Amino acid sequence: MLDQSKHDVFQAISDPTRRSVLKLLTEKEMSITEIAEHFPISRTAVNKHLHILSNSGLVRSQRIGRETRYTLNPEPLKEIQNWLAFFEHYWDEKLATLKKIVEESNV
Repeated sequence: MLDQSKHDVFQAISDPTRRSVLKLLTEKEMSITEIAEHFPISRTAVNKHLHILSNSGLVRSQRIGRETRYTLNPEPLKEIQNWLAFFEHYWDEKLATLKKIVEESNV
């Protein structure tokens, strides 16, 4: 049975805000307050995004004193990389065909 509490990595990165959060976390570990400063949404909304990212394994949290610090965990992104790699051959073929057509039309 599928664990509904665990979010899919593809679902997690489908939202532009969550993708931006991931980019922020590539630079350094941040608290929710620091992350929220970068967005025109409430701290509660940022917390919901972090919850989804955390459930997908893309971020890790660590309680330090009274605040929670978040760090990027890029490992689950390999699932996306592998999925895209599957289609690389398809695009390579299409681009080679396009190149051939363009070259033939310039003759």
